[in-house]
Amino acid sequence: MKLNGKVCHLERPVILLELLKKYGFQTQQIAVEMNGSVIPKATYHQVTVTDSDTLEVVSFVGGG
Repeated sequence: MKLNGKVCHLERPVILLELLKKYGFQTQQIAVEMNGSVIPKATYHQVTVTDSDTLEVVSFVGGG
């Protein structure tokens, strides 16, 4: 699997929400693209990530 351009190997398929928590992402402040498609936040607990997937996680930054 690729996560933000870095290769990470998965031993088994994992739920997206679990993967995001494992890597320390705050799910309220991110957007996730998986294999070119944006994943709705409401489905993070249903989406399965495999070793062949590519994820891009973008964090929202506030400021002025």
